[in-house]
Amino acid sequence: MSDCVRYPAPGCIVEYMEGNAPQIALVMEEAGGRLRLLLPNRRETRLNAARLLPWLGPLHPAGLGREDAVRLLESHRKAREEQAAAVPLMEAWELAQGEVHAAPARWFAELFVSGPDADVVAAYGRALLACKSHFRFQPPDFQVFPAEMVEKRLAEQKSQQQREALITGGVAFFRMLWDVACKKRVLPPRPEAGSENATEWPAPDIAARLKDVLLARMRDPESQEHEALWRMLAKGLPDVPHLPLQLLMAWGELPPHYNFWLDRADYAPGDAWWQPHAGEVNALLRAAAEACAPSADTKLPVCDLPFISIDSASTRDVDDAFYVEADGAGFSLTLALACPALFWPFGGLLDKAVLHRGTSIYLPEGNCHMLPEILGTRAFSLLAGEPRPALCVRVGIDAAGKAGACEIFTARARLAANLTYKDSQAVLDAQAAGAGALPDNPAAPHAALLRLGLALARARQKTRIAAGAVIMDRPDPIIRLQGEGAATSVDIESDVPTPDAQMLVAEMMILASAAVAQWAHEHGLPMLHRVQDVALPREYAGVWTAPQDMSRIMRALIPSGLEVQARPHAALGLARYTPVTSPLRRYPDLVNEAQVVHFLRTGTPFRDAVALADLLAALLPALDAAGQVQRFRPRYWKLLYFRQKGDKVWWPGVITEENDTFVSVSLPEQGMFVRGKRRLFDERACPGMAVTVRLGKVQPLYNEIQIMEAATVD
Repeated sequence: MSDCVRYPAPGCIVEYMEGNAPQIALVMEEAGGRLRLLLPNRRETRLNAARLLPWLGPLHPAGLGREDAVRLLESHRKAREEQAAAVPLMEAWELAQGEVHAAPARWFAELFVSGPDADVVAAYGRALLACKSHFRFQPPDFQVFPAEMVEKRLAEQKSQQQREALITGGVAFFRMLWDVACKKRVLPPRPEAGSENATEWPAPDIAARLKDVLLARMRDPESQEHEALWRMLAKGLPDVPHLPLQLLMAWGELPPHYNFWLDRADYAPGDAWWQPHAGEVNALLRAAAEACAPSADTKLPVCDLPFISIDSASTRDVDDAFYVEADGAGFSLTLALACPALFWPFGGLLDKAVLHRGTSIYLPEGNCHMLPEILGTRAFSLLAGEPRPALCVRVGIDAAGKAGACEIFTARARLAANLTYKDSQAVLDAQAAGAGALPDNPAAPHAALLRLGLALARARQKTRIAAGAVIMDRPDPIIRLQGEGAATSVDIESDVPTPDAQMLVAEMMILASAAVAQWAHEHGLPMLHRVQDVALPREYAGVWTAPQDMSRIMRALIPSGLEVQARPHAALGLARYTPVTSPLRRYPDLVNEAQVVHFLRTGTPFRDAVALADLLAALLPALDAAGQVQRFRPRYWKLLYFRQKGDKVWWPGVITEENDTFVSVSLPEQGMFVRGKRRLFDERACPGMAVTVRLGKVQPLYNEIQIMEAATVD
């Protein structure tokens, strides 16, 4: 018997790769490079000699009995496995560094063993094959990786191991969470060391990574970064839109009714997001205080008009106020707008964070302010009795409601009052009724100013309608939440109607934005414009209140958009419209205010048209994302309200659209549109018909609701 074998003759011990692992065998027969091999499991296989690993031997006498041959194979296999486990691989790699680029298994064995036999060489070959991070098998040699390559491959190997552990631990866990989400089982207690539930929960490190995967998928379901991993983890689970969110809520890592839309918008709730920029915020606070100090007359002159603001009772970020005087046969309107743009650090980290927010978001569960609250609801908010930096816009309006020249200046303004829509409407109603006594509320002392403001607003609205304005008078109900978490209950109620007070404020804000747009045009000042350039039928102009009319007209409108180029805004009936009246709540208004302020100071724009276009490219995605939060989150609560009421309640509505397949119904009291199959409705169903509907199959998370039954109201 010879230990040194070059050719696999019968009786030779050989190895080959199968299933990514070396297999040992005994050559029973050889013919033309084709081998018949006996395996340790007593089976035989045929193999091409080219597939053999490059360590052959030892060679045993041919003609061994099958049982003797099997025992011999088992003896060699055991010896090789034991010796392979003891191979000093790292020492071998370090010794080979700088010495050889590649070498056979015998070379490595000879580093540590003098005259190694076939089993020792095979043991080294097996060990080198398994160490893929340091060596690569390129028959008949093993390539030795350099240190930087080893580091890279070790990192890849670790990542692969973590991925496999993640999938192994995550698939069953996700299925358990889905059962919890579907109410098929209760979430088992979180395991303690050695508890019986340990098999149902992944290890802490795996659990942390699974949570990260779910959160990433919830925030950006279109991302391809973890797509393959997600497909493996979610295998066997239903392909529903918000599966990661449901699993996280079932896990208890997110509370019930979690607002994932904020995550998708990357919009931080609360008022802690600005703390990393506290230095810039404090600088703004000092600048605002210094500008409004009594000794600051030369920097910011006083405008001593007794401005008033009108807002909702809950409003804290007051960014506009007005004062109206009779001017011959017309009016003189002066608007005071909060003016953070006087000191705003554009281009700084705080500015970038505010731009990323884009706008304030107002939700039933709480408001998310665009600015730090210490700025937006305090330092720059137009609070009555407190001097504040303001951008003042003065416009003359004739008796027909036509605007004249516009004057713009910066000043310190001190409001006489912060009024509410409800109180202002009560005073206006009393005056309209000819009541001798006015209501005992904070708006009563300003009755004359309110009456004059309403006359101006009516004249302006009439002028805009004559120019084609389309006004939708659609009350927005109030959504109230009670309780927390899974115990949250929803109620929807109609707000106290304040049509005159709201119209007064709306018309003044529209007038201010139109006047500034015209002023900027006359001075060649580039601005951001809100445009809606669409041709509408002349008969669409007017104030609309019927749901079927509003629905019909809305189908003819296109959404308005922000552009640098000034184009008409069809629904407002304006040739150009520059949003500028809400700099505390909307970033485009802050930008436009900065353009005006810089022009007043220097005679030049802060940004040219190209810079504004570049800014808009970054701003629009932020506004779109925040807009999704503002649209979908209140609708979620409305759907939850209907689900909590159950499917036995009948709701009053008005048909707004019908075709051969579906009928759309407006529910004015809840501010909702629902749709049902045509066969559920009377054959007389048509837009404008009053109906009652029964609703069911409500899935707030999936934005789903169906009309289950409908009846015509006689």
